[in-house]
Amino acid sequence: MPDSIPADSVGLVSPTTYHIDTPLQLDCGRTLSSYDLIVETYGELNADKSNAVLICHALSGDHHAAGYHSMDERKPGWWDTAIGPGKAIDTNRFFVVCLNNLGGCKGSTGPMTINPDTGKAYGPDFPIVTVEDWVRSQAALADKLGIAQWAAVVGGSLGGMQALQWAISLPHRLRHTIIIAAAPKLSAQNIAFNEVARTAIKSDPDFHDGHYMAHNTLPKQGLGLARMLGHITYLSDEAMGEKFGRELRSGAIQYGYDVEFQIESYLRYQSTSFVGRFDANTYLLMTKALDYFDPAKKFNDDLNQTMAQIEAKSLVVSFTSDWRFSPMRSREIVNAMLAAGKSVTYAEVEAHQGHDAFLMPIPRYLEIFASYMNQVAGEIKA
Repeated sequence: MPDSIPADSVGLVSPTTYHIDTPLQLDCGRTLSSYDLIVETYGELNADKSNAVLICHALSGDHHAAGYHSMDERKPGWWDTAIGPGKAIDTNRFFVVCLNNLGGCKGSTGPMTINPDTGKAYGPDFPIVTVEDWVRSQAALADKLGIAQWAAVVGGSLGGMQALQWAISLPHRLRHTIIIAAAPKLSAQNIAFNEVARTAIKSDPDFHDGHYMAHNTLPKQGLGLARMLGHITYLSDEAMGEKFGRELRSGAIQYGYDVEFQIESYLRYQSTSFVGRFDANTYLLMTKALDYFDPAKKFNDDLNQTMAQIEAKSLVVSFTSDWRFSPMRSREIVNAMLAAGKSVTYAEVEAHQGHDAFLMPIPRYLEIFASYMNQVAGEIKA
């Protein structure tokens, strides 16, 4: 962390765990009688609770979206570029809520937590959850916080899909939805990438059918390979070329099978660091939630009819070099909203960073984001 906290940072933050006693009926047919959600909040909730903004995280994200947990923390929360005083999501104006999703591995109830029925960690026995399940659990959290309606629900990638599902499933409980670098459902190619990642994890001899904690081990190799594959899809060819090119670590070809190119070294580093902070069963669960996301399925596969449920105004943002969730997929959402007569703003941002652009401090993107959030703030009563 810098020697002093930046003026546009939310500063030192700490999470709070909320226990939800209301049973949650899941799409898979199972029920959670109760569950915990770990949450961080930034800014102050106003008197009529009309300035609350929900942040939904992507596959490997969590509740720590902004600020620092301690003065020793090397990097701030994962969306610190967008959340803070004077930033796109201005914490001087909004009360910002970010949680670790149900099934996560950062403190919310999930595969790593204790199953009250067995006294042991859930592991692979934790039920598969869907994006709709997440929305229902987030609504229960809103009830706990006394928030009847969000000023906005915001997310990128899988988080953007949650923001879209909110607008469809609980249209009266949000005024705006911001959907960034997302899609109305996964393509066959995206499902294929997820299946290769899951196969890498499940093929690791230390996986033990998901019961690796009981064997006091971790499927490090499989999870690391899954992360390497995923990370490749998050970056564009241009971004990789600009950052690494064909640069060799030692300056000369070694004619062997060890790491020689800088890009290989980078992927190995990403693999190792990810294994140390993420759970394999959670990774399986999150990718399945991605695969199953298809809100139009309940509306005869008619996306226009699906968007007809929406009452919120929407901002949809895509990035030109994002090949994982290309601008074409965002335009599917926008065109369906327009066909359904909904209020939607669309921006396609020129960016070379690929899918991860939604996390980057790209001036044009943040300018558009801030401009829209300024409109959201303008509707809130003082």
